[in-house]
Amino acid sequence: MRKYSNYLLIIVGVVLLADNLYDNQFQIDRENVWRAFILGMAVVSCGKDKPLTSVSNEVATTTEGTSFQVDTLNSKIEWKGFKVLKSDNTSHFGTIKFESGDVTVKDGKLESGKFVADLNSLTSVDLKDDVEQLNKLNGHLKSGDFFEVEKFPTASYEITKVSENANGDYNTLLEGNLTIKGITKPAQFNANVTVNNGEVSIATEPKDINREDFGVKFQMPVANGVIKNEVNLQILIKALEKK
Repeated sequence: MRKYSNYLLIIVGVVLLADNLYDNQFQIDRENVWRAFILGMAVVSCGKDKPLTSVSNEVATTTEGTSFQVDTLNSKIEWKGFKVLKSDNTSHFGTIKFESGDVTVKDGKLESGKFVADLNSLTSVDLKDDVEQLNKLNGHLKSGDFFEVEKFPTASYEITKVSENANGDYNTLLEGNLTIKGITKPAQFNANVTVNNGEVSIATEPKDINREDFGVKFQMPVANGVIKNEVNLQILIKALEKK
């Protein structure tokens, strides 16, 4: 928004200068000058960011079957964020714990599930040995520049469809709705799913999501290294049968 305000100030300055030159008997058409101003205003207006809206997949799953509860002590999201060149040398990585979650199994197969992440638990792992830098990064990620955790303390993923993967390293395709900062978008994950002896295990393939789709648009000065829009997420779930 700030850059568009700067553009507007420049346009106003040019218009006022031109109008002053007209008053000093330079051959400038005042009517055309103000037309240019109106056009400039229109350009600035069109350049504003469009408001983000939620888009959801229709839920095609049911809760009919055996219920399982997410073991929050042994489940987590692993995340990675990158600067400019996407590599381990230009990244931060860490974890987010789950607040709650439920899974339904029908006929021995995953039928549905919803997982709620506790964003207050978001932390960096790569800085664990530097407490000062760790607290600085964690605080920034939880601030309004990024995930605005005070206002949006949770994020969630709801499975809307489960399909078998016939090929590749993952046996299941999960389709669902990912909600971050109150904005919901469809998200697919390849996953390995196992159901065995009263326990469900779900491990998704690490996947990039675009943080700007969820209103996370903070960017550092170029001199400090541009932050990539992609954030890599992997969901790791252990759920136990409800007794």
